[in-house]
Amino acid sequence: MRFISPVALVLAMALTSGAVSTPAMAQKKQQSKAPKLNVSADVIKALQAAQQAMQKQDFAAAKASIAQAEGLAKSNDDRYQTAAIKLNLSIETKDSALQGEALSVMLDSGLTPADQVGQFSAAAAEQALAAKNYDLAISRAQAAIQANFRPEAVNVTLAQAYFGKAGTGNGSVEPARGFNVQGLAALKAAATAMKAAGQQVPAQWYQIGVSRSEVAKLPEITDWARMAFEADPSGQNLRTLIRLFQRANPSISNRENLDVLRLMSISGGLVLAGDFTEYAEMASKTGIYGEVKTAIDAGRAKGVLSGAQGGDLYQQAVARIAGDKATLGAAEADARKAANGKIAAATADAYLGYGDYAKAASLFEVARQKGGVDADEINTRMGIALTKSNDLAGAKAAFSAVQNGARKQIAGLWLSYLSTKGV
Repeated sequence: MRFISPVALVLAMALTSGAVSTPAMAQKKQQSKAPKLNVSADVIKALQAAQQAMQKQDFAAAKASIAQAEGLAKSNDDRYQTAAIKLNLSIETKDSALQGEALSVMLDSGLTPADQVGQFSAAAAEQALAAKNYDLAISRAQAAIQANFRPEAVNVTLAQAYFGKAGTGNGSVEPARGFNVQGLAALKAAATAMKAAGQQVPAQWYQIGVSRSEVAKLPEITDWARMAFEADPSGQNLRTLIRLFQRANPSISNRENLDVLRLMSISGGLVLAGDFTEYAEMASKTGIYGEVKTAIDAGRAKGVLSGAQGGDLYQQAVARIAGDKATLGAAEADARKAANGKIAAATADAYLGYGDYAKAASLFEVARQKGGVDADEINTRMGIALTKSNDLAGAKAAFSAVQNGARKQIAGLWLSYLSTKGV
């Protein structure tokens, strides 16, 4: 996938008899200190014919004259000057292959002015990348970086070249893994340089970092996913972070997983049929029947769940909702009289599942004050209830109070979500 456009080269040539000046970048305010070249008379004559043909837009004749000059060239100066004219022709004709040939001769000659080496190398790297000559693209890009030419752009070319070498096979074995690692290092350097220049890094760069880390099975995938979310706090990017958390923590409880899936739901990260049925299953396993129905209804409304998918869970939940709701009033009264917060916590869970967030938050607070419950779970679910009540400052305080283990990581994911709301 391409990130940047090729470096535009606009060159001016002036031929004289005997000594000729090298091309200068038209965009530069000051001319480069060009070396004086002793070009042989026969080569000069052929190059003059090429220039005259270019002025007449007779590019076929110009190309023939340049080929003649190449055949006559005997010295490094001859070859350099011929390549310079070929470069002008390549720009006029938008011939990328011709441009790559010309740049290679000029750069390999050692005669390219020092202040043009970086730009010429960057352009040559782009041409080599387009031709899938990844080794050449890497060496040219490294030369451009060495010359400190636009590191925010050239490092992206370098990254693409390494990814090209890695290929699309098993990216977790050598040498592909090493190429992916080097490509990611270059991509990170590009992002760092772009930030230093006060520019916004495209979220796509970070998403590619996630993708390449995944195929190479690199542990820094979570760092790339977090940077992608920070650059573009979308539900899809948060979903990636959540799924990575679940993968890294396969032993989390059903109750913990439910609170993760609730975050996916509120952020728009539930997109596949399996997302909605997983959400419903976790709610069912923890006895929160209202949320089972909500999850299945949402999947059906989105058009990703058929009537049969999740049907058993749905029917079981619907059959128990009326009776469950009928007990909540008495349970709430008992909760406020109980010696500990267990009844309050269970009743708050039910209210949360039925969408009565104010009552849920109130009872979670009762549970927190009475104690005898998992404080980190209570604070997590208090934060969820307050988030859904639009008390975002209160939600942030509740999530920030979560102290330990997987619960702390779950709260951190919710806090990341709240940060997108300006909290």
